[in-house]
Amino acid sequence: MQTHDQELDELMICRLDSGRKTVDPCTVVIFGASGDLTARKLIPALYHLYEEGALPQPFKVIGFARREKTDEDWREELLQGFRKFSRSKEKDPLKWKEFSLNLHYCQASFDDLDGYQKLKQMLESFGDERLRHNLLFYLATSPTQFAQVTENLHKTELLLKEDSTGYSQRLVVEKPFGTDLKSAKELNHALTRFAHERQIFRIDHYLGKETVQNILVFRFSNYLIEQNWNREAIDHIQITVSEDMGVGGRGGYYEDAGALRDMVQNHLLQILALTAMEPPAMLEPEAIRDEKVKVLRSIRPMTPEQVGRMVVRGQYSGGEVHGRSQPAYRSEDRVDPASNVETFVAIKLWIDNWRWSGVPFYLRTGKNMPYKASEVRIQFKRPPQVLFAAQCGILLDANSLTLRLQPEEGITLHINGKIPGASMQLRPVRMRFSYDSEFGAYTPEAYERLLLEAMAGDPTLFIRRDELEVAWAFVDSIRDGWGPRPMSEDEFYPAGTWGPAPADGLLQRTNRSWRNPSPK
Repeated sequence: MQTHDQELDELMICRLDSGRKTVDPCTVVIFGASGDLTARKLIPALYHLYEEGALPQPFKVIGFARREKTDEDWREELLQGFRKFSRSKEKDPLKWKEFSLNLHYCQASFDDLDGYQKLKQMLESFGDERLRHNLLFYLATSPTQFAQVTENLHKTELLLKEDSTGYSQRLVVEKPFGTDLKSAKELNHALTRFAHERQIFRIDHYLGKETVQNILVFRFSNYLIEQNWNREAIDHIQITVSEDMGVGGRGGYYEDAGALRDMVQNHLLQILALTAMEPPAMLEPEAIRDEKVKVLRSIRPMTPEQVGRMVVRGQYSGGEVHGRSQPAYRSEDRVDPASNVETFVAIKLWIDNWRWSGVPFYLRTGKNMPYKASEVRIQFKRPPQVLFAAQCGILLDANSLTLRLQPEEGITLHINGKIPGASMQLRPVRMRFSYDSEFGAYTPEAYERLLLEAMAGDPTLFIRRDELEVAWAFVDSIRDGWGPRPMSEDEFYPAGTWGPAPADGLLQRTNRSWRNPSPK
């Protein structure tokens, strides 16, 4: 039974969806339809949107790939993947059958123009002009094929840079988008030859996570929070994205990427931008993205000497995670036995603007760490050295606010409280908001939200060209600072630990310490 306060809370719901862009009937074309991403993420996400009535009617999904198979073959393959990877596992057989009738397969290689003509004929066979011209091209391919696919779509007039008919064609591109600033600029140039920037949706699945989206709501709809979200109240901010697995079968990819390019350039800098941005003038996509770019441009540049003091890299050696033995990175498949690729990065950086002057930001990510978590910890300043603080000293913990992005999404406020009893004893206590316990509903998969936004043409949760290039410039400066120097002994960390010892020194030099994520 609901309490009176709960009933009032529900009456206070502010609905902001009235001005949201609608999703018109369209066709989603997935290039790389036989790949892992399609089976693991894209089709389950589209099915759940269909199940919830969020997809437009009519709609179609076409898989474009080189392997020979029929529509039925592809549907059966996707059904097996759905049973293995989807969040719901169990399905309504009738619902899946309805959904699967909208799935079609086009067999062709990406460099074969005849294959694109075949795709064009398939679109025309649907009859509905909206399905023929409202097109979302999802490039779930290697980045080396982005430009080729885009050019061939343009040559066959499936992708129009100027379309006065009122229909829309859009490109969704997966990361990695370039390997450095130079290659990112070249790729941007290659795509914008055939599509406007407004047609390009660079995806970072972290931006689709519910708690990441809630950062803006949490900050800018709560006066109490925003008034203290600045250098006057905050001592420092920690952003941690830890993984409890090694590279597994992705050793070949990781040898080219490393943690800096794989995680910092996109995920961590995106979380940083949302955490540190100024309030946008309005809730419009470009206004929000403008503020994110301003934050990234305000990051203080590092000289090679400063990189040596403010950035720590690491690589996991053998160890145990959750009681299971894990091999060293250099022993993983398709990894150079003398590899100097980093599987861990910790960074201390400064944002040179009015709000954050003097507040250090600490970013950390790594593989084979004790626990999988993504969180932002806002560490507030300590109270003045009078009353309780004068007597307790360092035992009186500073207040903090933790935004848990995954798993078990939620927000935790750490405060000090008195232990019940006759004696006067204080200790830290937690006040926790959990999405699951508060709303009693599932948290949608990131790809569900992102696909829907891309179909609607809303770019808020996608990365703009200038945003991408500023992030790459920062990452390139760190790589330049590292140079060809091989890993030193103190840069290795055993699997199952929180990284190499020098990472602790980033904070210890100023009497701070990492606050490691823990199971909730």
